[in-house]
Amino acid sequence: MMMSKIELINIDPLHPALHLTLARIWNAAVPPSLSVSDKFFKYNLEPALGEIQDYRLALADGIPAGFIQVSALPDTSWVSPPEMGWVNTIFVDPHFQHSGIGAALLQWGETWLKEQGCTRARLGGSLRPFAPGLPVDCNSVNFFLKQNYHFRQSGADEWDVARDLGDGLPISRKPLPETGEIRPAHPEDQDLLSEFFTRVFHGRWQYEYEEFLRIGGRISDFLILLLDQKVEGFCWITLPDSKRPLDRYFLNDLPQPWGQLGPIGVSAEVRKFGWGGLLLQSGLEQLRKRNTRGCVIDWTGLLEFYGKYDFAPFHQYQILIKDLA
Repeated sequence: MMMSKIELINIDPLHPALHLTLARIWNAAVPPSLSVSDKFFKYNLEPALGEIQDYRLALADGIPAGFIQVSALPDTSWVSPPEMGWVNTIFVDPHFQHSGIGAALLQWGETWLKEQGCTRARLGGSLRPFAPGLPVDCNSVNFFLKQNYHFRQSGADEWDVARDLGDGLPISRKPLPETGEIRPAHPEDQDLLSEFFTRVFHGRWQYEYEEFLRIGGRISDFLILLLDQKVEGFCWITLPDSKRPLDRYFLNDLPQPWGQLGPIGVSAEVRKFGWGGLLLQSGLEQLRKRNTRGCVIDWTGLLEFYGKYDFAPFHQYQILIKDLA
């Protein structure tokens, strides 16, 4: 499409009208299975603690036509290497594609990342991710390959897996043992859970737990495994009224009510005893008690493990990285 003028403008990321505009452009650019509401943008355009972000809205003859958000985490190396920056999201209205808007947005974003000291850029997977990577359903990988992005060294894709918890199939594969307890966390468990994350998952999962509490998240969204008065495992669930919006899990093709599970993890000392599976089935039982139907476990490569619990591949994401040096 021919246009007389393309502008990349700065924006107020907290303005509700912008969130509606971005949801409209996004939903025009992606398949219906990936459509979202303005709540998705309201949440994702607020920076996490220590994160720096910037944004540009592309105007084509004054009409909003595309958007990019980029971010970096320069001073928290225990969460992510400071040389890695994120192209959190980039999308262009189909009416204005093939006109240079996408390339202009991406060039601006990469320049900004280099100015923050980043030497690599990753598509997706940011601290408040729009997606773990590039959704395969968008059929846009060739654009990024032409912009010198490449698949990460392992070459493995990430997946969301899904199940209808109203399918009547059993969840529990084995009963809980007499020792140990799995239950929702209480406010008074905060110190125990913090100690667990510091000891076992010092890194992104610890950061995300602390960030969730900082923004007022509900600690009972965590199920905890208690052994000898210590937390040795966790399972994080997301409900319709949780602080993390369900929009980010692309549940549109599943029956409502919706729910999400993950991440889930246990300490190395207890993994061989099957507590990971027991935590998973406990989390799924909690969701089923709340009448959850469509359930997603996001951002995983463990298709075989979750397949044992009747989860099937749902959305696929390609992990693309570019060297900026």
